[in-house]
Amino acid sequence: MKKIFLLLTVLLLLFSVAADAGDKLPSGKKLYKANCKICHDEDSDNGEYTPMYLIIEQWEEFYDKIYLKTHGKVVFSKDDTLTVPEVITDEMLKKIRKFSIDGAADSEHPMTCG
Repeated sequence: MKKIFLLLTVLLLLFSVAADAGDKLPSGKKLYKANCKICHDEDSDNGEYTPMYLIIEQWEEFYDKIYLKTHGKVVFSKDDTLTVPEVITDEMLKKIRKFSIDGAADSEHPMTCG
């Protein structure tokens, strides 16, 4: 019984540490503004995109099927050596995706990243 309790305590601590590590990232909105809006702002050759420009289904399709095809080879670093997926980590992308979907045109709270 003591071993099970100890194991559960250790697991809870590990999950707590992992959750805290993810919370150190800026919000999805801040990540979107810093990493997406700079190339997809008004009058951009790449097209202007904010969360409310697409519906939820379109955002999901973008992140699931299109993102790596369209952004996989785009160089996106100060020294022009790293691509978008190398700069935007999986954890960052999860937050950006959530922000995009939560603010989609057909969501409860459509938004720009203003």
